[in-house]
Amino acid sequence: MAKIVISVENLTKSYQLGVIDSRTLAKSLNRRWARWRGKPDPYLKIGQEDLSTRRGEMILALDDVSFTVRQGEALGIIGGNGAGKSTLLKILSQVTAPTSGRIRVKGRVGSLLEVGTGFHPELTGRENMYLNGAILGMTRAEVDRKFDEIVDFSGVEQFIDTPVKRYSSGMKVRLGFAVAAHLDPEILIVDEVLAVGDAEFQKKCLGKMGAVAGEGRTVLFVSHNMGAITKLCTEAILLHEGNISYFGQTDDVVRRYSLQEKTSGEIIRSDVKKSEVTIKRAALLKEESVCTLFKNSESAVLFIQCNVIDPIEGMQISFELSDQADLVLYTSTNLDYEGKKEVLSPGDYSFRVPLNLQYFRSGRYTISIAANVPNERWLDVVEEKLVFDVLDDSSPIVKLNQGRRGVFLPTVKWESRIVK
Repeated sequence: MAKIVISVENLTKSYQLGVIDSRTLAKSLNRRWARWRGKPDPYLKIGQEDLSTRRGEMILALDDVSFTVRQGEALGIIGGNGAGKSTLLKILSQVTAPTSGRIRVKGRVGSLLEVGTGFHPELTGRENMYLNGAILGMTRAEVDRKFDEIVDFSGVEQFIDTPVKRYSSGMKVRLGFAVAAHLDPEILIVDEVLAVGDAEFQKKCLGKMGAVAGEGRTVLFVSHNMGAITKLCTEAILLHEGNISYFGQTDDVVRRYSLQEKTSGEIIRSDVKKSEVTIKRAALLKEESVCTLFKNSESAVLFIQCNVIDPIEGMQISFELSDQADLVLYTSTNLDYEGKKEVLSPGDYSFRVPLNLQYFRSGRYTISIAANVPNERWLDVVEEKLVFDVLDDSSPIVKLNQGRRGVFLPTVKWESRIVK
């Protein structure tokens, strides 16, 4: 069994809410002396309230968190906004200290937490590479051997001698990840900051993190992209309000996370009423139950229920399916097969649309729903969206298409014949 390289025991991190003003030592001493004598703050303007005496509420970013990570493991950390993911990575990277508890990290750590973290803005990209190498305990000769590989991976060769303060956010992320991943860290820690990069660079980063884990090194990865987490990580932690809600196999953790957001799989609009047509309910179904997590091999059904008050010629119910980058993948309407302007008489209607997930990449998708008369007017637009995740499974088509580029992964039938 591989050795433990990260051990976290009863880790707690608290922050104080409230006003924290910057002041010089002399001003702090004068204020303290005035307060001790029962005098007002000598630096307050007339009519200004003294906020420095207020005690802010304490919040727990992490609350009694414990876990271990072994060498060579790729651990995903997921959870909603404010769950404590970034705080945990900052503590493990020694950017901030815990309030209580103990952490043990064995090995050299390379981390990418925020845009520009670890870079001096006045130094050039080249100088920052050597600075980061020195921080990691590497000699100049060791960085020299990795220099060309880092520059090539980052794609910022043209700007390598430009001060980092002039880099765009994307350029900082590209160089930051390249430095963190290529300077031979034994533990690589990456936050959601990769979302700043373009899709092609994100793919390169995931490939590099997979290679790092394959070499027997350790990866900790925070992301809201469930497809990326599932593809890269063998185990995952689900954080909720600073606590570990679940720790286990990645598929199980992602499934539990998806269940926490089960309302994303159903929209009920009982309090909405339009004058002509109202979409009353929409849901994603798997075996007649509301679901937000599907595998490529499973069948999903989009269910839509609406109420027609006045018959309208040419009215259609439509939906748009988009990926997590808000790119519309396709649109469909209830008139796709009829090819004519059907008139729906007053009454309640339900529609069932089978969604073939066989060719979907793993990731998060959204469905928006509306009723309209094409090229004339919108009758009802559902503001809330259905949200669901698709995970890779071991089906032959998925295995065949892994690594290919494209939004979808269809298996196209080719016909061949010998012409000579």
